[in-house]
Amino acid sequence: MQRWQIGDVGITRVIETEDTSMGPAAMLPEARPENVLPIGWLRPYFIDEKGNLISSIYALLVLSQGKRIVIDTCLGNDKPRIVPMWNKRQGAFLADIAEAGFRRESVDFVVCTHLHPDHVGWNTMLVDGRWVPTFPNARYIFSARDWEWLDKAPVTPLGDYAGDSVRPVIEAGLAELVRPEFRFTDEVWLESTPGHSPGHVSVRIASEGRHAVVTGDLMHHPCQLARPHWCSPFDFNRDQALDTRRSFIHRYSDAAVLVIGTHFATPSAGYIIRDGEAWLLKV
Repeated sequence: MQRWQIGDVGITRVIETEDTSMGPAAMLPEARPENVLPIGWLRPYFIDEKGNLISSIYALLVLSQGKRIVIDTCLGNDKPRIVPMWNKRQGAFLADIAEAGFRRESVDFVVCTHLHPDHVGWNTMLVDGRWVPTFPNARYIFSARDWEWLDKAPVTPLGDYAGDSVRPVIEAGLAELVRPEFRFTDEVWLESTPGHSPGHVSVRIASEGRHAVVTGDLMHHPCQLARPHWCSPFDFNRDQALDTRRSFIHRYSDAAVLVIGTHFATPSAGYIIRDGEAWLLKV
């Protein structure tokens, strides 16, 4: 497990997957090997020697002012998905977070940066053939704009993730539909970063003069610092997503703010530094 300390706030990263299986066609169509290999700083952490993108799906466990907060709940077990690596998984996520001091019954808040299947999976678990909330004592914080969209959206080939990972939480009365800038504690709050989804949010952390931000999917891979115009086919509003990404990069460039990339492979965090006409991630 990877850990950071931001002042008094502890952050632990629990990985569900990390590999090169999510190719550029699915993540960033322009990020083909011939286009990323010239970006030398991406190696060895973020691309392999052949130029394949390395990406990660993970949750962050945040301890702030006595509150346990889970940011993004990955893929989950038993979920029927069209992506082979995501389909009906049997992983050790709950044991892993318990080892990190986050038994599922002890979690105070769950927040999803956006409502896509690789960010909501462990919201629920399968018990006696029913999807029930995994974190029975938590308040689940969902973007109101995201739920307004997803509640009416048709089921896609990715699977009915609204039905198995979001709606059961709402029906159980554990969800809170919020608008930014929702605060969990004095040290942890949401920041509006729309485009990848209608109500996409990032998570800001500040304590004792130290700062961090969790990106969500406003960037999928560090190569988008070098090529900010590369966009994901899953962006709800491509133009808005691009504007948000550029604004984010300018806001946090050359600043003392640790940027934790939600799909960035290990070491997954660093500082945005100007690199000529573009930027890089200094790890």
